[in-house]
Amino acid sequence: MAAAPELTSLRSPRVVAARKLARRSFRGKERRFLAEGPQAVREAIEHLVEVYVTPEAAERHAGIVAAARAARVPVLTASEEVVAEMSDTVTPQGIIGLCRFLDAPFEEILESRPRLVAVLAHVRDPGNAGTVLRCADAAGAEAVVLTDASVDLYNPKAVRASVGSLFHLPVAVGVPVERALDGLRAAGARVLAADGAGDHDLDGELDLGTMGGPTAWVFGNEAWGLPEETRALADAVVRVPIHGRAESLNLATAAAVCLYASARAQRAPGGCRTVTGS
Repeated sequence: MAAAPELTSLRSPRVVAARKLARRSFRGKERRFLAEGPQAVREAIEHLVEVYVTPEAAERHAGIVAAARAARVPVLTASEEVVAEMSDTVTPQGIIGLCRFLDAPFEEILESRPRLVAVLAHVRDPGNAGTVLRCADAAGAEAVVLTDASVDLYNPKAVRASVGSLFHLPVAVGVPVERALDGLRAAGARVLAADGAGDHDLDGELDLGTMGGPTAWVFGNEAWGLPEETRALADAVVRVPIHGRAESLNLATAAAVCLYASARAQRAPGGCRTVTGS
């Protein structure tokens, strides 16, 4: 039988503080954010401050609760009403992690000389930002950079859309786009801007064998793409070929295609990674 919850009052200071984290200004002040659901909390173990979980979810996700406690993270049982009050979703999953900010200094990313990076320039939709971060993680990228014109990394929708990938790779935030691209180029990366009106074709770049080296892909705004001044900062502006009748690809799909094209080329003979290694 599930134990009685410890947190039951919606006026509890913990609950009130958690609700305030829905606001970007409060997240920035406290350098804290919420990660909802078992997948996110499982991946966030090293960054957790506290865990809030309903008694039923504590039984259902006993492994996550045990891992948090093993990491000396306080785990507080809470009523369903309290978890719902903290949650940003329509159907809460019964477990929420209070996490520390985890963005990495841009200089540290440059010092690591990453071989594959996704740069989000002017990306405003949090769901798209989180999804691109997930694609970058899946493709084996070593870093993600959000420019100062992009959405907040810790927006609840961005955190959910990353499905835990937020906790897997270094992410720099608030970097001016010119500094980001100049810095990555100086660190050895070829800077490619993804744009449907690009002069270069992704298939053509692959056929020419130009994709095997360190690469920073730049992805722009969902509605109007990349500004001309940002395109001018890239070494090449590359379009994903449309072989069928679709007008275009959405941001996350185009990002996945570009990142996987680089990942495959880098792992091929002659690329900057070995076929079996990473």
